[in-house]
Amino acid sequence: MENEDVIIAFFKTQTNAVSAGQIADATAIARKDVDKVMARLKKSGQIESPKNCYWQWKQD
Repeated sequence: MENEDVIIAFFKTQTNAVSAGQIADATAIARKDVDKVMARLKKSGQIESPKNCYWQWKQD
């Protein structure tokens, strides 16, 4: 499974916003790789930031 797929699956299981560090810890993906994937997800509009440095899957 690609890093992006793992991170998306993780986001979809969360009820609260999470930080990139929490995602890295939970998925065992290097923080720099998490940051790259999150930048792509943010650019595509799939994630949103309800508060500084925390992210959640964008609600439809």
